[in-house]
Amino acid sequence: MKKSSLRKPTEKLTQILADNIRHFRWTKKLSQEDLANTCDLHRTYIGSVERGERNVTLSTLEALAGALHVSVPELLTKKDFDNDV
Repeated sequence: MKKSSLRKPTEKLTQILADNIRHFRWTKKLSQEDLANTCDLHRTYIGSVERGERNVTLSTLEALAGALHVSVPELLTKKDFDNDV
């Protein structure tokens, strides 16, 4: 049996999540602190997620999606924000 190791998401998926959270937060004119308070998280945690430094749990994904009024799949799907107005 193979030795157990921690699995991590790809850097690409982590960056997609980071970019989407930042974009949806800016669109809703929320500070990191506002978003953190709504999700019952710490402001520095939100910052580290937006920098792609954290592997979030499913429950955290649900809390972030709910606070941003988007679906979990929307947070995990690559977007082309340059075309958003």
